[in-house]
Amino acid sequence: MTATRYDRHMYALMNDRRAAGLYATAPRRRLVVGAHVALTAVGVGAWIGTVFGPWFWPAVVVAVVLVPWVLLTGVLNGSTRGLLELRGRMLDERQLVERDRVRALAHRVTLWLLLAAAFGTGVYGMLADAPLRAAVAPVLFGVLAVHWMMPLWVAGLRVQDDLSDDLDEEA
Repeated sequence: MTATRYDRHMYALMNDRRAAGLYATAPRRRLVVGAHVALTAVGVGAWIGTVFGPWFWPAVVVAVVLVPWVLLTGVLNGSTRGLLELRGRMLDERQLVERDRVRALAHRVTLWLLLAAAFGTGVYGMLADAPLRAAVAPVLFGVLAVHWMMPLWVAGLRVQDDLSDDLDEEA
């Protein structure tokens, strides 16, 4: 199947190296992933507080966190060269294998997180003597957000440094 105009545009966007300095090395990518995880936790927590709590102020936190979260999402997508965002026909065989590996690892990590969330929710229900449904919906939304973002985080941590960047530094 041939690439569409959208495919070519997304490929060019995901392979734009102007922001490569932000993710050129593994420590920088770990920092970006860590910041993205933190912003996701704050944003999702504030959203859960807005929806399930009696307050409105967490909605302001969501709005404030959204802009840097979107920027860091773009940085992570750029660091992976669109591994998870591009259609399969735009990826070579090596990238398709890597995407499958990233998704499998993210699936395993999320499985353990789901088990921990189920266990934690059950313990909360027993210790707090509260109805279990009070904790289930917020925990499910939190785990859903992690399930959604985990492949991007795993890909950001697994991506290798570009050889051309290493050669430029040595010269």
